[in-house]
Amino acid sequence: MKVKLEYALAAVAILLITISCKKEIGEHKPITNSDAVPAIVKNIQVANQKGKATLTYAVPNDPNLLYVKATYTIRTGEAEVKASYYSNSLVLEGFGDTLEHDVKVYSVSRSEVVSEPTVVKVKPLQSPIWDVFKSITVENAFGGYNLTASNATKGNVAILVLKKNEFKEFEVDNNKSIYTNADAVDSKIRGLDTLDYTFGFAVRDRWGNLTDTVYRHVQPLYETIFPKSKFREFYLPGDAPQVTNGSALRYAWDGQYGWPWTSFTDQGAGGQGPHTVTMDMGSLGKISRVWYRPYQEWGGQYFYLTTLKRFEIWGSENPSLSGAYDNTWKLLGTYEIKKPSGLPYGTDDANDQALAAAGFNFEVDLNAPKVRYLRIRCLENWAGGTAQNINELAVYGDPR
Repeated sequence: MKVKLEYALAAVAILLITISCKKEIGEHKPITNSDAVPAIVKNIQVANQKGKATLTYAVPNDPNLLYVKATYTIRTGEAEVKASYYSNSLVLEGFGDTLEHDVKVYSVSRSEVVSEPTVVKVKPLQSPIWDVFKSITVENAFGGYNLTASNATKGNVAILVLKKNEFKEFEVDNNKSIYTNADAVDSKIRGLDTLDYTFGFAVRDRWGNLTDTVYRHVQPLYETIFPKSKFREFYLPGDAPQVTNGSALRYAWDGQYGWPWTSFTDQGAGGQGPHTVTMDMGSLGKISRVWYRPYQEWGGQYFYLTTLKRFEIWGSENPSLSGAYDNTWKLLGTYEIKKPSGLPYGTDDANDQALAAAGFNFEVDLNAPKVRYLRIRCLENWAGGTAQNINELAVYGDPR
């Protein structure tokens, strides 16, 4: 008897839950049941803009108004935008041409009753993708090319790079194409042989609007590693001394990691100003980049103590022996190393350590002159001083 009663109670509970669920589902209806057609939207003003148009209007004085919407046609089909009754404007985006377009503007009641449309015409200005397209510059670089462009509106754009396939037809290369909303675009493509290439470049927005394609001839510059066997220490007046327990500048290019095979300047003996070390590469050449691997401190930390944080690289073909940064020296670049994790000083995560262990590449201005001598000037290390360490260094470019 007890068992039967429990089954009966369970059946009643299930029935009540079912009724409750049905009741809840059935209540998803318009806020009101009025069939009254809301007042139409009036006094619509059009502001034509690049790739879009903004409509401002008088919000209908209708207590049943819920929102205003506009419908219009773009490349991908019919588009619709809405604005609540708290707003008096609509932004219509996605236009890829400068033709005249009809826009239908409706008011919608709380019962989802739609008014008669008010039709206005918009004539958008040229889409921002054309500004991006016109700003594209492509420059030959060591082992590839540099592409720069301006995206002033910070719109979501794709700068498509087209290359020839096996059938000599141009197709999109997704690995080289750029997908961004940054205002300044800077893409560096590397790993190409010193051959003649032709690439196509076009710009597309998120609605599928596409510019023309411009074709550029690219011939990457020759790049190789400067032979470390020719590197020599070249101490100049004012250069910071090494610490006295075994470090030496020549260890910066010996191919060995860890202690004592590292360059490590002495903060005390070198003073509080920027620490400089100078080297002779043994051959005159045009530098493309300098590779730097910091010394791994105790505890496995790289972004620590005397690791370079902010620094300069200088070059000279034939420096004066005074040690001064005079006109015989050219600034090749100013750089800053940032910790990927953003963790507090004294804490590196696994990604930080992996990045630092692989070393950092610092590119040199393509317009920089040929040099033979290099100076590395530490403006700030990770401890806040100016002493510096170099566990290993390599220089790339054209030493011919």
